[in-house]
Amino acid sequence: MHTLVFLSMRQVLQCQSAACQALPLLPRELFPLLFKVAFMDKKTVVLRELVHTWPFPLLSFQQLLQECAHCSRALLQERPSTESMQAVILGLTARLHTPEGEAGTQPFCRKHALRVLDMTGLLDDGVEQDPGTMSMWDCTAAVARTCIAQQQGRSSEHGPAPVPVEVRVDLRVNRASYAFLREALRSSLGSPLRLCCRDLRAEDLPMRNTVALLQLLDAGCLRRVDLRFNNLGLRGLSVIIPHVARFQHLASLRLHYVHGDSRQPSVDGEDNFRYFLAQMGRFTCLRELSMGSSLLSGRLDQLLSTLQSPLESLELAFCALMPEDLQFLARSSHAAHLKKLDLSGNDLSGSQLTPFQGLLQAARVTLLHLELTECQLADAQLLATLPTLTQCASLRYLGLYGNPLSIAGLKELLRDSVVQAELRTVVHPFPVDCYEGLPWPPPASVLLEASINEEKFARVEAELHQLLLASGRAHVLWTTDIYGRLAADYFSL
Repeated sequence: MHTLVFLSMRQVLQCQSAACQALPLLPRELFPLLFKVAFMDKKTVVLRELVHTWPFPLLSFQQLLQECAHCSRALLQERPSTESMQAVILGLTARLHTPEGEAGTQPFCRKHALRVLDMTGLLDDGVEQDPGTMSMWDCTAAVARTCIAQQQGRSSEHGPAPVPVEVRVDLRVNRASYAFLREALRSSLGSPLRLCCRDLRAEDLPMRNTVALLQLLDAGCLRRVDLRFNNLGLRGLSVIIPHVARFQHLASLRLHYVHGDSRQPSVDGEDNFRYFLAQMGRFTCLRELSMGSSLLSGRLDQLLSTLQSPLESLELAFCALMPEDLQFLARSSHAAHLKKLDLSGNDLSGSQLTPFQGLLQAARVTLLHLELTECQLADAQLLATLPTLTQCASLRYLGLYGNPLSIAGLKELLRDSVVQAELRTVVHPFPVDCYEGLPWPPPASVLLEASINEEKFARVEAELHQLLLASGRAHVLWTTDIYGRLAADYFSL
């Protein structure tokens, strides 16, 4: 239901030219709702003027586009409209081209109040964008282009400088966009439009380029560094990590493919690893660490012991963990603080099972999100773990895709999980009963690639749905779709 105020604002914006003329007469308290309505309905002319004349020091997407008392639609959970995003950027550009000395001649005496435009928090699900929406890559490029144009325009202008505006963004960069983004960051250093990065995600970027970007970022603003598909190795990581460690407010560090063979360590490899550990000890605010696809066999204790504060999110997917790694984690101070734990791709079916159960026991009070994709958990291992798993009373998400579970095992899990009142999503595998001629034990690759009997699986889905209805748990989503659900971000937990 929309409130009468919301419906009135929507009516006001029907004629955009008239609405723009009326803006000076409207109470400033209506501007936040006007912004949401204009953004939602793609009233780009009004949206541009709202940014141009914004009467508050802060314009925050996270505040303005969330679900509110006037409208239950949370625009932050949708891919942003290209038209609306472009209108915001055009409004910002127009504002910067209005010198402060001209404020007295403008009909809006409240102009120039804006100091911070916070565009962070937009949905970036990695799914192919349709032509009407703007991806984070496109948003990064649009903001960067504005920074460069503003600096170039200022170099040819004379007279009073515009009031500086800090633009907070989440930046995405790859090889193709690196030079462009680096130029934007350089331009913003001496520009009234100051680019401030909150989250940096660099994909497949050479080591020297990653370092060059890190050197240009504001140390007081960055909260996350995410280096994806960079294949750094220990040598590359030892070069990059001191530049990352200077960000003392960093809360999340995501590294992938950090390889160093602990079974045949080299002198250089050991030196690089020790240097990496020493740099990790410099972080004081780190709460999330992701080391996906990194060889950490028998070395998890060395890594986690260097950290100054307990982690709340730990992702160790495909890290070849050993029993002693899980035993250390269960005994460490991190376990009792974990909200999110990802152990995907680690074989938990053998000697790792008991240490894993001990880890669950240690994390049971705080754990909200548990990802166990491709962990070789069959019915016997799942049933043995259920007494401990169901003690995780706050658990909201459980990922079990790619495990060799049967229909009977899934039903037992559903029945026992009824006691977990907070559980909302279970991503389960296709039952092994629905495959034809499955080898045993089935490799994860077979479970992910082999065809299933669609008729059998349809009956399984119907049975699970009936069990959910009978237990009063119809609101819990049981699905095999690992791509249809966004992975919970640590900062949203």
